[in-house]
Amino acid sequence: MESLQSHFAHSPVFALIASLTILVVVSCFANFVVKRLLLHIIRRALRMTPFGNDEEITNNAVIPRLANIIPALVFTLGIPLVPVMPETLTTIIKNVASAFIILTLALAISAALDVVNALYSRRPDADNKPIKGYLQLLKMAVYLISAILIIAALIDKSPVILLSGLGAMAAVLMLVFQDTLLSLVASVQLSSNDMVRVGDWIEMPQLNADGNVMDIALHTVKVQNWDKTITTLPTRRLISDPFKNWRGMQEYGGRRIKRALYLDQGSLHFLSEEEKTHLMKFSLLEAYLNAKTAELDAWNRKVSKNNESVNTRRLTNTGTFRAYVLEYLKNRDDIRNDMTLIVRQLNPGPQGLPLEIYCFTATTVWEAYEDIQSDIFDHLYAILPEFGLSAYQQPSGHDVQTIRIGLPSPDYRN
Repeated sequence: MESLQSHFAHSPVFALIASLTILVVVSCFANFVVKRLLLHIIRRALRMTPFGNDEEITNNAVIPRLANIIPALVFTLGIPLVPVMPETLTTIIKNVASAFIILTLALAISAALDVVNALYSRRPDADNKPIKGYLQLLKMAVYLISAILIIAALIDKSPVILLSGLGAMAAVLMLVFQDTLLSLVASVQLSSNDMVRVGDWIEMPQLNADGNVMDIALHTVKVQNWDKTITTLPTRRLISDPFKNWRGMQEYGGRRIKRALYLDQGSLHFLSEEEKTHLMKFSLLEAYLNAKTAELDAWNRKVSKNNESVNTRRLTNTGTFRAYVLEYLKNRDDIRNDMTLIVRQLNPGPQGLPLEIYCFTATTVWEAYEDIQSDIFDHLYAILPEFGLSAYQQPSGHDVQTIRIGLPSPDYRN
């Protein structure tokens, strides 16, 4: 033992290397033991809670991060005991170890906030009021404070000195973090006004976004479009720019059909007696035709002289068809009668006479909605000839050829 001390006394470099080696081995051993011990204790404690089998909780990085503090503490306490260590080098190592401890604590807090977000996201109302943006802001505050403390530790100065200089840098910081501040205000407004939730279908054409909201963070909102692409929107744009949220439609349980059927105005005419008799076979029109005939007969008896047809009111194929469409929609189980249901004429134009259908389906599922809409218009287009009507379409090559060879125009009343 005395020979070893004598050797250390005559060989200061060897003593320094040996002491540092022992310090490194002790710190690594302490880190290994603490990690194993803490992890074992924490996992045993978690088994006694409902989170015992939750890998997302048990495998978090909080405990490993905290265990990394032990080597830094060993170095901080042990470095002054190393013989022939220069004082300047001792101070540098202690400062670096202190900075490492601060950084490790910041990373552990960040990992803990991730666990908090994971637990909160399992709540039933988590999509309505996400806290991810607030946690991100808290992380930024932790990292900012940690950066100040790390710099103060490395230069061996009080952090108060650095904080006092931040007042002069306030304008610069406002400029640097303006996006963060704007995003924070936007996140608060989105959350407090319940404007957007995870899972909502939003539409924002100016930013090429049309799909379901996947994630709401402090700076960005991710939207998965219907073509499976992902659009990332700045959070503040949801406050400054208009967008459409389809949540109301989904919650109400009915999706609107607003589509017009364009009728050829050349096929409009009064109904003949033969046509009335034919249309009376339609059960959906029986009540309408009886009531309308009685109404018109009563009117015509008042104004008609010598049975002059010019002064009388008569049934038209367009009015009868409109009544048929309305009854047809009312009798469909997939159309909601407790919501707006209108069949109306719009202003005629070069494309014909628009007959608009305005109603709501009994489902909001996209595929079912399209099937219902297509089925309705398939039926209406196919039944138009029964009313002596035809759909308008611009002249095509076949129409021009028919005109050239002088074929007669079709009579839609037969």
